[in-house]
Parts: sequence; C-alpha cells; structure tokens
Amino acid sequence: MGKLTVLALRVVIVALLAGSVGVQTVMATLLAADMDEAGLADRRVPVVVIVVLGVVAAQTVLVCVWRLVTMMRRGTVFSPASFRYVDVVIGAFTAAALLVCVLGAVLAPGEEVAPGVVLLLGGVALGVFAVALIVLVLRMLLAQAVARDVEASQMQAELDEVI
Repeated sequence: MGKLTVLALRVVIVALLAGSVGVQTVMATLLAADMDEAGLADRRVPVVVIVVLGVVAAQTVLVCVWRLVTMMRRGTVFSPASFRYVDVVIGAFTAAALLVCVLGAVLAPGEEVAPGVVLLLGGVALGVFAVALIVLVLRMLLAQAVARDVEASQMQAELDEVI
C-alpha cells in the first residue's frame, strides 16, 4: 500500500470517528426526543442504548483498522500481534449483528413500527454477521501467511547455516 493510500485511509478513518462521536452525542439525543412523537417513548432507553453501542462497535473497528494499517506500514502485520486486532474486529461485527437483532426485537411489538422494518433489521443483522464471517476467513488467510513467513524465515536461517 502506498503512502498516499495510507494517508487517504487515515483521513477517512478520522472523519468517520469524528462523525461517530457526533452521532453519539447529538443524534442519539435527537433520536431520544423524536421517539416521543413516534409513540415509542416506552422503548426510548433500549433503542438509544443499542444505537450508542452500535456506534461503539463501529468505532472499535475503525481503531483496529488504524492499528493494522500502522503495523502494515512498519512491516509487522504478518505477526501474531495482528491477530489481536483482527479478533477484536470479528467480535465487534458479531456484537453489532446481535445489537441489530435486539433492536428488531425491541421494535417488533405493537403497531408503531411496520413489520417490514423489523424484517429489514433482520436482513441487516444477517449482512453484518456475514461481514464477521468474511473477516474470520481473512483471519485464517492471515494465519496461513504468518505460518509461511515463519517457515520461510526458518528455511532462510538453515540456508544461511549451510552457506
């Protein structure tokens, strides 16, 4: 990855983090106020908590991607230390999928929210969980790359001893 690409990615991550803080502070407050008008005042607290926790999951992914890009620039991404960040990303996506399911369950009772919206939330949860599974597959590929890197280093050391 070139320096310009890394810089562009970091600018996007900073913008997304700043926007997510705005969502947590301003938009969550506005959402809580708007729920009275929508007839969902009794579900205000769980919905706002789910939204805030969902944003925290997204922020967690962004921070882990930042750390992985830093490791990539240093040439240390193919090391066991990178697994920690990839595992956190998998956990964050899984948690986000569960939060979307819980949001659908919270909004399902009553007539205030259309059944199609709850069904859409189920589809979103499935999509987010699919992303977690894709990252899991990518983690397995990273594990293979790390194993090959270790194997290549050992073979190089053996070759150096022979020479």
